[in-house]
Amino acid sequence: MTRPLVAALFTGGTISMRMDAHEGGAVPSLSADEILGAARGIDEIAEVRAEQWGRYPGPHMTVERQWALRARVLEVLAEPAVAGVVITHGTDTLEETAYLIARSVASDKPVVFTGAMRAASDLGYDGPQNLIDSVRVAASEEARCVGTMVVMGGRVFAGLEDTKSHTHQLDAFEAPGLGPIGVVDEDRVIFRRRVVGTPAVLAPDAPATPVDIIATWAGCDSRLLDASLASGARGVVVAAMGRGNVPPEVVPGIERWVAAGRPVVIASRAGRGRVGRTYAYPGGGRKLSELGALFAGSRRPAQARIDLMLGLGAGLSVEELRVLFDG
Repeated sequence: MTRPLVAALFTGGTISMRMDAHEGGAVPSLSADEILGAARGIDEIAEVRAEQWGRYPGPHMTVERQWALRARVLEVLAEPAVAGVVITHGTDTLEETAYLIARSVASDKPVVFTGAMRAASDLGYDGPQNLIDSVRVAASEEARCVGTMVVMGGRVFAGLEDTKSHTHQLDAFEAPGLGPIGVVDEDRVIFRRRVVGTPAVLAPDAPATPVDIIATWAGCDSRLLDASLASGARGVVVAAMGRGNVPPEVVPGIERWVAAGRPVVIASRAGRGRVGRTYAYPGGGRKLSELGALFAGSRRPAQARIDLMLGLGAGLSVEELRVLFDG
């Protein structure tokens, strides 16, 4: 029986790290071939073509690197012989790159992100098993037309939904309020649900930058919003409280953004739920909407930032962005 061809792009992250006594911590050390060699039995699942795309810790990923990785993914997906793509990635920014790919790449072939929570020098190094599981998903017929996924700890998450919810535990990845879309159970890939109502992909020539995220807290004001506006940011996401509310002192900063014709998107710092126009007190969601702010729906702040970058890069007007975020 012919094994499917899976292209594996190794970008770095903890899966490539081990302890360096001189540096005093884990640093990128392992090559793609070394990681692949530790994944015993992977060649029985698929023919894996390894490519050392980079050696970046998660925090070293930039928009430019994410977009370059996207370009390579498109090239690989266009190869008729390739059944799917696996990308190893640093877990600190894995959810952002996976979301960007999910929102900007349309393909029937699966794109699977994975990584590791423990380095190769740690007891319980989880990289090889995560890689094996990811190749199994990418090679499976069941994964066709599912889109971009994240596979960690035997669970399969939609790239549109996952987030890193713990700093170091092996089960750090979740889809808050939704759960995984499937599991890897020994040699089987079992999907339990599909993501419905997904928006059309946004595929500009390049995402617009910079787009900032400004957090809110009790007693905060407009200083950071004003600094972002003055620095020339193309747009801003406000990580608001609860349902999409901010302290009254933040409102003047939002007004200045709207007056400048640059989009302000209201997301929530809460982990689950949608923002909405429920509260009408000063700084409440209804008042922000009346000022002209856009609402991110259920998108977390990092997701809203990516959609805003893609939308602005595609030349969408503020009103067209409003339709995008309300969809």
